[in-house]
Parts: sequence; structure tokens; C-alpha cells
Amino acid sequence: MTSKDTHERKWSRRQYLTGTVAGMAGIGGVLSLSEAGAAQDGDLAAQYDTVVDIVDAGADPTGSESITPVLRDHVDDNTLIEFPEGRYYMDEQLRFTRFENVGFVGDGATLVPANFHEFEGPQYRLFRLGTSDRPGRNLRFEGFDIDQTASETGIRVINAEVEDGLLVRHVTVHGVHDSGTWGPGLFNITDPEGEGLVYCFHAPDGAVHVDETPNAGNMWRGATGFGINQHHRGTLVFENCILGGFPDNGLYASNETGRIGVDGGHYQNSGTASIRLSGTTGAIRNATITVNDDPHDSAGQHAIRIDRGEEFHIEGVEIDIPEPNGDAIRVMNPVDETTISNTEISIGAQPNNGIRLDPETGPAIIDDVTVDIDGSANALRLLGSDGGAVDVSGLRVTGDAPGTTLRHAIFCERHSCEFTGLDVEQHGTTRRRGIELRGSDYRLADSEFETTDTPIVLNGASDVTVENCYANPASDAYSLRITGDSGGVQLPANDFPAGVRDDR
Repeated sequence: MTSKDTHERKWSRRQYLTGTVAGMAGIGGVLSLSEAGAAQDGDLAAQYDTVVDIVDAGADPTGSESITPVLRDHVDDNTLIEFPEGRYYMDEQLRFTRFENVGFVGDGATLVPANFHEFEGPQYRLFRLGTSDRPGRNLRFEGFDIDQTASETGIRVINAEVEDGLLVRHVTVHGVHDSGTWGPGLFNITDPEGEGLVYCFHAPDGAVHVDETPNAGNMWRGATGFGINQHHRGTLVFENCILGGFPDNGLYASNETGRIGVDGGHYQNSGTASIRLSGTTGAIRNATITVNDDPHDSAGQHAIRIDRGEEFHIEGVEIDIPEPNGDAIRVMNPVDETTISNTEISIGAQPNNGIRLDPETGPAIIDDVTVDIDGSANALRLLGSDGGAVDVSGLRVTGDAPGTTLRHAIFCERHSCEFTGLDVEQHGTTRRRGIELRGSDYRLADSEFETTDTPIVLNGASDVTVENCYANPASDAYSLRITGDSGGVQLPANDFPAGVRDDR
């Protein structure tokens, strides 16, 4: 093969993988990889030196005999292994590392893992393709159903660590993962310039807690849906994926470097968080997250949790948690910058917050967000006098939340924050209020509050401007209260039908 042929083959893979590349201008600075590039895929077989039909090579397509020995005999660099329609039984992992340009493609193919007792452990994986110290390059894995409906069955489908060129798509896991082993996927891009795309990987049935499996006592909680660990360095995007409830997080990126994108898809009922991100940069766009059950008796179930990193964007997300067991969005210390926009949050009656920024997180922008909250908690909770400034615009708060535990829809301890275009309707019982500001250097403008009790409270706040706001309580309370330890306050052009109580 000439160098020109090699270049053309790799360029075809690159066209597919990057699809509609938007450079680094995508949300959160995450490179936009898209399934839309499929039209550029061309002749798949032409991208490989060798094409192997696994059945012609001797694999059993009836699910009676393990195909792993046949795979070992034929997997190689620049090789495509095709799986025609059939059922393919596997009772031990295929391990292949430091490879170049390998593909596994199914056409009506179903992989059938052995149950926990019959699988060759402790390597509970079907495919281990690359390791952190021996990563591969250019890997395609697509077109497989995984039948783990048998009792005490659930093996990691793919463990992929590649420098660049990861493409995993159209993989569906059927059945609850009840073996107590690793969850369906782990993915790392080990080169900082490398890229990967996981598209339409579905594991909707989730997993049971490890204590309910034959592997009890050997894992913490149990399976994670998708794992990304400390060896990730590059850019990895999950597009239109589905994860049911997993006991140890749904999509869990624990990397300290690299970039993670979540584009579309549905994530539901996992322990700790259904989506949990770290890393240099991360973005979640157009995804839906649901918490309506606690199948693992979890201590907490955040819809989204951001652990640490430099810059994160959440955009166009829908979060529905009728049975809340954690905040809808929690940003942990120490995250440098966060933007949350065009997002809808609905929270049931148990007291859990809509958006919570922990005390040592950096600046944030919250724009065009709706929070419907029925529990006595904060729709927006901004903690920490040393935290970064927050710019909040177009926030809408509705729902029947009472004021029994946390009275205010919006609670802010931070300094130098601006709130504009707020629309807060809180008519719940027990003195439900609108916003409480406890720091300094605030601007609250162009906003409307209709609440059970005092809509606006300045509690020890100073250097505050409240302008062009309407604030009306339903009870016998004031529109605005200023506590005695507050500093300077300016109140131009407001409509306060219940008046102002100024205790200074």
C-alpha cells in the first residue's frame, strides 16, 4: 500500500469521526463531533488491509460456543472483523493493545456474555482494546446488541483506551446488569490532541447494587454506566446515549485533564449522579435527566454533578426529578467557571435544590433557566462569600414550595452578583419568600416577585441597587426588608405595594 493510500484511508476515518466539526467554538470549548459525518464514511472495507467474516473464520453464530479464540486468531492491525446476523457467545475477554486501525462491525449481531460464574474472571470484559500504557489508535466498534437478560449476567462490553480515532456507535445492552462486575463501558482518549465519539450506546435497564449480586463484597456499590478515568487526556463526546440507573454513577468522568461532551440522550436514576463530570473542559447539551426512583437506596442522586475543572457549560438540558434525592445541578469545589443556560428543571416535594454552587467555585453565568420546585429548598443556592461573582438573567421560578425548611427561592452569600429579568412566583405555605442577599455589591433589576411572604430580603447586605422591580407578598408582609446590619441600598423606580421595612 502506498503512502497516498494510507493517507486517504485515515482521512476517510477522520471525516467520519469529526463529522460536522465546529472547531473549538462549541459550547464549553468542546470540539463538536457528530454522527452527521456518516454520509462521508464511504466504503468501509476499503479502509482496512484485511476484512474477516467471523463466521467464515470459524466462529459459531448460534451462541453455543465461545467466539473469543477465533477473535484472537484474527484480530490484527488494519483489520476489520465483520459479524453477520447471529448470536455470538463470549466467556472470556479479547485483549488487544497498541494496535493501529481495527474495526468490529455487526450487522444484526448479538453478543451473548456468559453469566458471572461461567465467565473467565477477574477480567470481566468482552473487549479490552488498548490500555493506558499501551493504547491503540483508530478503533471502530459498532452495530451490536448485547443480550444479558440471563440471571447474574452483566459483563463490560468494551474497555477502550486509544490515542485518537475512537468511534463506538449503535450498541444496545438488553437486560439488567446483575453480576456485580464493571459497567458496560470505559473510554479514555490518551493523547491530548486525540478525539473520540460514542454514539447511541444504550443501556436503559441499568444495574443492581453489588450487594444483590454474586460478586458482593468485591466492589464499591457496583457498576458504573460509562467510566472515564485519570488516563483521559483528549476530547470525548457522548451523543444520544441512554443509561438507566447504575449504583455508582451513570456517566462518570473522573479525569483531571481532557474534555468531555454530552450531547443529547437520556440519563436516569443513578446513584450519586446520573451525569458526573470533571476535567479541563466539559459540556452537557440537549440531554434529559430523570430521577423518579431510587433502586439502589442511594445516599444521594444528583441529576448533574460537576466535581472539579476549569470550564463547564450546561445548555438546553431538561431535568425532571419528581422523586428528588439530591440537587438537580450541583457544582462542587473547585470548579473555575460554569455556564447554565436554556435549561428547564422540575423538582418534586422532597427538599432538594435546583442549582447549587458550593462555596469555593468560581464565577458563573445562569441565563434563561426555569425551575419549578415543590420542596422547601432553594431554586438557586449560591454559597460562599469567597466564591466567584454570578450573573443571573431570565431565571423563572414557579411551584408550590413551602418555606418550612429554606424560605427563599433564591439564596446568595456571594459578592458582586447581578440579577436581572427574574420572574419568581412562590405561593407555597409557611412564609415562602423570593430572594435573600447576604453579601455586597449587588444589582437586582427588571424583575417581578409574587410570594407568600416578603419577596426581597437584604440580610446584612451592602452596596445594593434594586431598580425597576415589582415585589408583592400575599400575606401581611413587606415587599422589601432591609435588616439592621445592612449597608448602603439604592431603590430607584420600583413598585413595592406592601412597602419597605428598613431596620437600619
